[in-house]
Amino acid sequence: MDYGRSLFFTLPEIILSVSGMFLLIFAAWGGVKSARVISILAVVALFAATFVASEFLTNSSYDLGASAFYGLYKLDSFGSFAKLLIYFAAIISLIIAPRFFKDNGSYRPEYPVLILFACVGMGMMVSAGDMMTLYIGLELNSLSAYVLASIVRNDVRSSEAGLKYFVLGSLASGMLLFGISLVYGFAGSTDFSVIGDTLTGKLSTGPLIGVVLVLAGLAFKISAVPFHMWTPDVYEGAPTPVTAFFASAPKVAAIALTVRVIIDAFGGQTSTWQQIVVFVALASIVLGAVAAIGQQNIKRLLAYSSINNVGFLLIGLATGTAEGISAMLFYLVIYLVMTLGSFICVMEMRDAQGKPLESLSSLSGLAKTRPALAWAMMFFMFSLAGIPPLFGFWGKFLVFNAAVAAGMLPLAVIGIAASVIGAFYYIKIVKIMFFDEAANEIVHTGHKTENALIALLALVVSPLGYLTIPFLAPVTATAAQALF
Repeated sequence: MDYGRSLFFTLPEIILSVSGMFLLIFAAWGGVKSARVISILAVVALFAATFVASEFLTNSSYDLGASAFYGLYKLDSFGSFAKLLIYFAAIISLIIAPRFFKDNGSYRPEYPVLILFACVGMGMMVSAGDMMTLYIGLELNSLSAYVLASIVRNDVRSSEAGLKYFVLGSLASGMLLFGISLVYGFAGSTDFSVIGDTLTGKLSTGPLIGVVLVLAGLAFKISAVPFHMWTPDVYEGAPTPVTAFFASAPKVAAIALTVRVIIDAFGGQTSTWQQIVVFVALASIVLGAVAAIGQQNIKRLLAYSSINNVGFLLIGLATGTAEGISAMLFYLVIYLVMTLGSFICVMEMRDAQGKPLESLSSLSGLAKTRPALAWAMMFFMFSLAGIPPLFGFWGKFLVFNAAVAAGMLPLAVIGIAASVIGAFYYIKIVKIMFFDEAANEIVHTGHKTENALIALLALVVSPLGYLTIPFLAPVTATAAQALF
């Protein structure tokens, strides 16, 4: 094996690992005052990793893919595309964090370092070619996430969110590891390709339980029903920039990992995993739509919205076709923009003393006091609901169209019906902002960076987003085809 070639293929992870360790030493010497400088350097490191990943994605030399370290790590268009989305979300999460934490005096240099190490883990997840790489990457991401959730030490809600995430995450990791051990016992290998070649035909009880446990552990990581219970509490309790990060980058990594495991390792067991994915998709869509209706906290509502959208993404995976995976990846791009935009809008919800506001009632009459923020929020809400002509409609159209093309018409019909239910609470937010009496609770913050990001992301989900289709469609198709 050529170790130089293997190290070159893992260059994005190496850049982020070395940067993270260097910045950790810098933080130890510089103390709390070095936080802003470390954030800037972390963003630079993420841009460098983004450049390398984009080179791997666009360079035709890597179209057929390659493996590193005896198949433990895979370099292909699918993994490179997922990394670009992860790094984009991480960069946004770092840009919006300093002001939020500065207001309560809790911004520490550990925050950007943890983001970098989480990105290293997520990069390993989406490029995993072996169960061991999968687990190491997932745990590296999870350990960083547990600390990020509870990073505000003097906030009881943040500490509680971190503890809940840790306890339930440990349970999910145990289920996943037990499932991996069963699969290894019956397949004789942890390599995805060997597992795919070995587990053929009708499965006996042992490997079947292993497959189910692996999928259950992954379902927790993507916060899909019935393993969603941590999501509303963690999203509400964690600081808003951390919540924005959780709802975007780790979600992309976990979904990409789930796709790779199902297609690469369990591709020959379509009848086994397809039933599970269809159930989880429909359950997530329905519960996410219904449970969000009674929520009065905007972050909890967006948590259920995230669960709802995971269900739509899984419809693309349930087809088991390259077209379905391509549609899912396209939807994932739009979901990332909608989610980040929504949480940045939530960060703008502050009273005259600078205290964050999270209740829906505080949005009352926002269109009269802060019309630009209200219109941007309306764009994100209607796009999440899939209401045309906003760009979120196109993502749902693609996954439903892929389901119909794969002969899964009932799944598409139920998904469309449930999306109508989910539109209720998005429309309720818009109604509160535009038609209720002004509460005058949210004041203008005048923060140019956040306002610029909101405007940019709102333009992407507007009808102008359709102009990106000629660029995104072939990229997502190439990424999906790499798995097949």
